[in-house]
Amino acid sequence: MNFEFTEEQLMIQESARDFAQNEIAPTTVKRDINAEFPADIVKKLGELGFLGMMVSPEFGGAGLDTISYVLAMIEISKVDASVGVIMSVNNSLVCWGLEEYGSDFLKQKYLIPLAQGQKLGAFALSEPEAGSDATQQRTMAEKNGEFFVLNGIKNWITNGTSADYYLVMAQTDKEKGHKGITTFLVEKGIEGFGHGVKEDKLGIRSSDTCSLTFENCKVPKENIVWEEGRGFNFAMNTLNGGRIGIAAQALGIAEASLDAAIKYSKQRKAFGKEISNFQAIQFKLSDMAVKIDAAKLLTFKAAALKDAGKSFTNEAAMAKLYSSKIAVECALEAIQIHGGYGYVREYLVERYLRDAKITEIYEGTSEIQKVVIARSLLKDN
Repeated sequence: MNFEFTEEQLMIQESARDFAQNEIAPTTVKRDINAEFPADIVKKLGELGFLGMMVSPEFGGAGLDTISYVLAMIEISKVDASVGVIMSVNNSLVCWGLEEYGSDFLKQKYLIPLAQGQKLGAFALSEPEAGSDATQQRTMAEKNGEFFVLNGIKNWITNGTSADYYLVMAQTDKEKGHKGITTFLVEKGIEGFGHGVKEDKLGIRSSDTCSLTFENCKVPKENIVWEEGRGFNFAMNTLNGGRIGIAAQALGIAEASLDAAIKYSKQRKAFGKEISNFQAIQFKLSDMAVKIDAAKLLTFKAAALKDAGKSFTNEAAMAKLYSSKIAVECALEAIQIHGGYGYVREYLVERYLRDAKITEIYEGTSEIQKVVIARSLLKDN
C-alpha cells in the first residue's frame, strides 16, 4: 500500500487550505450566528474548480480523483463544515450522479454548468414519511404526454433555497414499490415547484436546509435520470460516494477540534504550568489523534477503491460511521479541555460540536451504516 500523496494531490490540498483560511475563515462565525448562506464563497469555489472536482473535463470538471476530493473536503470543512456540505452535495451527489447516469442531453445542459460552478445542485430524496426507509416515497410523478406531473413534499434538502437544479426521486409506479421510483432533474422556477422556510438548525447553520413542494409540477420526460424505475438504485449508488464526502467533512471537524485543543492546552495555565503538561490532557489529545488517523485510513481506503473502479459500498459506510462518531467525540473533548471557555462562541469549539452531530444523521444515519456493514458481512460469510 502506498501512503504517499502525489504532487497534484498535495497541491489540491494546499490550494483548498489557503482558500479556507483566507476566503472562508474571516466570515465563518458571523455566518454561523446569522445562518447566512455563503453565496460569494460558493461562487469562488466554483471558479476554482472545487464544485466539479471529479467530473471529466469534457463536461466542465477538473477531472481529479476521489483522494484529491477528500483532501480538499477536509481542509474546507476544518474551517467551515457548512461550506463543506454545500461542496459535498454538489460534487458527490449531483455531479457524480449526472455524469454516471445522466443522458448526453442532461450532461450537456445541466452537468457542465454545475461542474463549472455556474449553477448549484441539490439532492431530494428524504420526505416526511421517508427518511431512513427511502423506499417509502410518497412524492408521485404521473405521466402526461411528454411530461411527468410531480406532486409531493421533500424535506431536509441541503442547498434547498439556493440551488438551481434538483435531483428529485418520485414514485412513477406505486405498485412496483421501490422498483417504481424514478429520478428527475427539476429546475428552480418552474411552475408548481416551491420551497418552505429555511430550517433553523443546531449546526451547519450557514448551509441552507428546507422542504420542497411540488404541486402539479410539469417536468419534461427527457429530464429523467438513468431510466424510469431506477430511481431507488440511483439514490443508493449515489449516496455511497456521498458518504465518502461526509466522512471527509467529519474528519475536517475532528482535525479542527484537535488543533484547537492543542493550541489552548499550551496557553492555559493551572497550578503554575500549562495544562498540556498534565497527563489527563495529554491522554485526551493522544486519543483524539489516534481516532483521527484511524478515520482517515478508513476514508482514504474507500476513496482509493472508488478511484480503482472497485466496490466501495461497505468501506464508505465504515468511513462515514466511524468518522462521524469521532468528530462528535473530538469536539466534546475539545470543549472539555477548554473548560468553561469551550462553552462560549468566542473559542469556536462549541460550533465544532454543533456541526459534528449532523454527520451522524444525514446521508444515512449511523444506524443505517451499521445495517449496510452487517449485510455485507452476512452476505460474504
